[in-house]
This record gives sequence, structure tokens and C-alpha cells, in this order.
Amino acid sequence: MGTVIDILEERISAAMAAVTGEKHCAAMVKPATDPKFGDYQVNGVMPLAKKIKTNPRKFAEEIKAKLNLDDICEEPEIAGPGFINLRLKPDFVTGRLLKESRVGSLPHQNMIQESDGGVVTPPYKTAHLDIEKTAHPKTIVVDFSGPNIAKQMHVGHLRSTIIGDCICRLLEFEGHNVIRQNHIGDWGTQFGMLVQQMIDEGTYPMRGTGFDTLSYLESLYKKAKNRYDTDEQFAKSARECVVSLQNGTAGWEGWNDVKRRWRDITNISLSEINMLYRDLGVLLTDADICGESFYKDKLADVVNDLRQAGRAVESEGAICVFPPGFKDKDGKPLPVIIQKSDGAYLYATTDLAAIRYRVNELKADRIIYVTDTRQKLHFEMVFTVARMAGWVKDNIDLVHVTFGSVLGENSQPLKTRSGENVKLKELLDEAVQRARKVVEEKNPEFNAETKDKIAQAVGIGAVKYADFSNNRTSDYIFSFNKMLAMEGNTAPYMQYAYARVKSIGRKAQERRIDAEMELRGIKKINLTDPAELDLAKQLIRYGEAVEAAIADYKPNYLTAYLYELAQKFSVFYTNCPVLDAEPDKRPTRLLLCKLTAGIIHHGLSELLGIEVVEQM
Repeated sequence: MGTVIDILEERISAAMAAVTGEKHCAAMVKPATDPKFGDYQVNGVMPLAKKIKTNPRKFAEEIKAKLNLDDICEEPEIAGPGFINLRLKPDFVTGRLLKESRVGSLPHQNMIQESDGGVVTPPYKTAHLDIEKTAHPKTIVVDFSGPNIAKQMHVGHLRSTIIGDCICRLLEFEGHNVIRQNHIGDWGTQFGMLVQQMIDEGTYPMRGTGFDTLSYLESLYKKAKNRYDTDEQFAKSARECVVSLQNGTAGWEGWNDVKRRWRDITNISLSEINMLYRDLGVLLTDADICGESFYKDKLADVVNDLRQAGRAVESEGAICVFPPGFKDKDGKPLPVIIQKSDGAYLYATTDLAAIRYRVNELKADRIIYVTDTRQKLHFEMVFTVARMAGWVKDNIDLVHVTFGSVLGENSQPLKTRSGENVKLKELLDEAVQRARKVVEEKNPEFNAETKDKIAQAVGIGAVKYADFSNNRTSDYIFSFNKMLAMEGNTAPYMQYAYARVKSIGRKAQERRIDAEMELRGIKKINLTDPAELDLAKQLIRYGEAVEAAIADYKPNYLTAYLYELAQKFSVFYTNCPVLDAEPDKRPTRLLLCKLTAGIIHHGLSELLGIEVVEQM
């Protein structure tokens, strides 16, 4: 069907073109900011009036005269200097709802769904939801998460991991071929330090030895780093280990031992990292890993090819590219260093190798990088170099999706009392523990297993939803009390809204009301109460929220929609009895409940990766 806003945009743009003779006109239709003015507002009249040098109010009247919206809207109204306000006809809204109810577009075709301990586990695949699949599917590579091996993931990894996962889900739902890339830090000097420290201590990271945990590896790294900074002999041995690892120059036996230790360190790290991904509901697996080590044999070619093309030059012993337009505070050209004077390669070299691989081997039409905003300059320069070299043509998009920091309640970066980054596992464990207390207080009658499962869904969901509900480009303050609140734009509020809809189905079953039979027989939707119409209008706008989230890579557009949907359902639930409604009204109200549950479920479970619960 396409979204309502897309249909309005197409028709109104055509009317503007008919009035002006201009080929490309943008109606710029947006949801109305105040419901008293209508449902949608046309904002493109004044910019176009300015361009063609005409009176915007008069221009709006001319456009109105050309409009053909009788099947969708009440008579358009001109407001202010040239806005056009639109109000949907109830018959149009009911027609959309009937189509939704018949195409099998939503999960939960039954008002009652069997679940495991009150938790509905994703993923459920859906089909329609008034969102048309893209007519031009692309191969899109998304680079996100990227933890470092031998280090525990901390709160700084949270946003890249869950925002990147959400972007992948959104793009896949739109119909694209999405390739996830987890660019882990599994190469470099730190591994030489770790291996040499192990050799000196006589330890080996074998299972069951006590030296096979990520926390042990992290403590080992701290000791090794201290020695590396203070003991020149150790530093020399650590560098030799790196050479052995990267080049095999220490002889076969020595290289084999170093390589085996490196692999074991990597496997131990990934084992714990994967547990965090599972807890977070993130769809990343080992098959998506393409870390720094993957590109080790491709780095020399990056440097050589750039030098042969005349793009890279030697500067103070290092090999650099100076992309145009980038200068330091003194106005001097900024370099992208691709090889240090000692022959070592840098992050930029690896990133350039990754771009070449993704374009040439993965056949990417678009590459998206999800990192914090501090890397903005780095990627701008790397992207420029890749295009200068001719490795990325104009038809390939390079996108840097940035995000702000997670702050403590003191508005400073979230740290422990000792000043260290908060470990992600500890943060998630605390969220689940706090959620368990809430479940215990509100539902003491549930058995222990059910309480644990709901606490896991609510605790993890609260952390993710709090992040998603903030504009990703901004910093946000991390507060357990706010994110676990049952009121406001929080995961518990959304999960409770879903559980409340599902409770209607259970009550119908208890009262021997065949809700499914009434839904299957529905032929006419009867929206007589303002709360019904208001909820119905919100339901048919779901596709608009999803499209907006995809267009700007901003999950907060989706959470804002879901929160507004839950609020409108709450008003409906308070004012419109469902099971006790008159026979001519009950099927309509059951349908509104079913569609609300389906959309909340789809938005939370499939697109945001947050579990829904049937009981709270």
C-alpha cells in the first residue's frame, strides 16, 4: 500500500508541479505538530513560492485547487503564510485497518499466544505493515561493535553494538542484503606483550587452568603494559613476538607457539563476548567477524598502490596521504599516515584495506560505520583517500553513523569509582538484578523461573531502550531508576503496554469469548469514540516511523512512535471497554488491540531486539 505520508507526498507534489510547470517539486509532508490543526502538514509551499517569486498564500490556494485527495482527507485547510493542513477521513483510516487485518501482516494472529515463562522470544517474521519493500535492494555492509581481544567489553561498546544491530534489522526489514562486519581488534603490539608475559610467567591459556578467562587476560595485559613501559628488555622481546606473529620470522617452532597462544587468547575472548551478544539480543556471530588480522596480508598493497598512483608520499620517514581540504589548527595539511617510519601499519591502513575488500569482494553498494563521534575526522579523511585512489566510485555510499557518550548522573563519562570504564557485563547484570526486584514487588505470585525470565527481558530491554530513545548523536545520562520506571518512555512501560493487551486475550478465553472468531468475521470497522479513531490513526502511521528511522539511522524515531502508540492505547483502554462492548463495537476494539500488540511486538522484538513479555 505504501505509507500515508508517501501517498500524500506523491499527490501533492504532482499538484505543485501542475501549477508551476516545475519538474521536481517536494511537498514536504510531515505529521502535524498539533492535532487540533489536523493530521499532516504540507511544508513545501513556502520554499517553492520563494523560488518562483510568488505569494505563498496565493500559491497554496492554487495548489489546493489542483489537489485530488477526496478519498483520503477532509477538505484541505490553508493556514498561516502558506501551510496546508490535512485531516484524514475516518473511512480512509478504517479501510487501511481492514487491509491490515486481512493480509496476515502481523504476528499474533491469535489474541492468545503460548509463551515460555511469560516471555515472547524473537524473532517473528512479518510481511506487510504498510511498508513496501524497496524496489532496489542493495548490498549494505555494516561495521559495528568492534571489541578488542583480551579486554572485557565496557560501556563504551554498548552504543556501537546495539545501534549497529538495530540498523541491520531495519535495513533487512526494508529488503536489503545486509552483511554484518565485526571489525575486532585482534592484531598488534598488545599481543606481543601478552604472549611474552605468558612465556615469562610460564602460563598458558588452556581450559581448566584458571588462565582461560577474559578477566585473567585483562589483568595479564595490565602487568604486561606496565613492564612494556618500564622494562626495555621486555619491550624488545614483546616486539619480537609481534614480528614472529605477523611475519613468522622467529623460526617455525617459535612462530607456531606464538600463533597458538594468539588463537587461544582470541577464542577465550570471543567466548565471553558472544555471551554478551546473546544477553543483548544482538544478531552477531563468529561468521560476522572480520578483524584486523584478516587484513594483515592486504596492508602492503594499500601502501604500494597509493605510492604508485602518486597519492602517498614520504614525510618525516613515514608514508602519508594528504587529502585536500583537511588542515590542522595552524593551517598545515593534515596527513593520513598509512605506514610509520619503522614499517608498522596503522588503523587507517587497515580501514583502507577493509574498504577495498568490502567493495571488491563483498560487492557493497553502501558501507556503514557505527562509531562514536570522536572518530568523525578519521573516517572523513579515510573516505576521501579511498575515493581519491579510485577504489570507491560515486555510486557507492560511505556512511559514518556517529553517536555520543554514555554519561553518569554527574554528567561525566560513566566510570567506576576507581575511574575505570564500567564493564558491560557488570552493567547488564545489575540491570537484571534491579529488574528482578521490581518483578518480585509487583508479582510475588510468579514462580522463580518466570520471575528470572521476565527480569532478564525487562532489565536488558531497559538498558537498550534507554539508549535507543535518545538521539544517537547526543550524549545521554545513564540512570537505572529512570530506565526501569514503569511510567514514561521506557522499556518497562512499553512491555507493560504489550502485556496489558495480551491480558485482554486471556480474559476473553476465561469468559469463553471467541475473540478470533469475531476477528475473522469482521467486515466493517466502527470507530465511534474519539479514542478509537486516535488510536487507529496512530496504528496506520507505523510505516512512517520505520521509514524515518531507516532514512536517518535513528532508532529514537521508532521509540517515539511506539511510546505515542502505547499512550494512545492507554487512553483507548481507559475509555473504551473491549470485552464488555456492544456486539457491533467489540470486533473493532478487538482488532485495535490485536494490531497494537502486533506493532509493539514487531517494533520491540524484530527491529529493536528487545524481548516482549506477556505478564508483568
